[in-house]
Amino acid sequence: MVAANNLVLVSGPSRGGKSRWAESLLKDCPKVTYVATSAPRPNDPSWQARLELHKTRRPSCWNLLETTDQLPEELSRLGSDQALLIDALGGFVASCLELDPILWDNRCQALIQAIKAHAGQVVVVIEETGWGVVPATAIGGLFRDRLGALAQQLEQHSERSWLVVQGRALDLHALGVPI
Repeated sequence: MVAANNLVLVSGPSRGGKSRWAESLLKDCPKVTYVATSAPRPNDPSWQARLELHKTRRPSCWNLLETTDQLPEELSRLGSDQALLIDALGGFVASCLELDPILWDNRCQALIQAIKAHAGQVVVVIEETGWGVVPATAIGGLFRDRLGALAQQLEQHSERSWLVVQGRALDLHALGVPI
């Protein structure tokens, strides 16, 4: 596949620094829309604290868009005169877990097409799952598998990919070998 000239992937484990790294990649862009894909969790104090940390770290001039399962459609409506930071794909995947495999594949293709159609820089944060304990539930396994498969599909279109672990960013295109 031909890489889109505007797509950068940032993946890594929880609390590894992937959002900070993704934000730093766009620090010099004059117009950025931060796309948050997590479902609201108003009764979860630790989640609210995490959101607040992200909010205080972002430049005040960045726009905020919150969406879950409508991510491809929302991206298509945004002007291409801006950079996009999608943080992170786990919320999108979680919102679509009830879809059968064919409908899920259609959603993935719609997302990929929306990203490829965007003329501005697109930085996508993707949680890494599956490095630890095997999920105890079928839905947990489905989430892990769908997120991993979507990450590999997006990689085929990326200009760059970064793995962020323990506060260190590794350039996967420079260090890795495609398989």
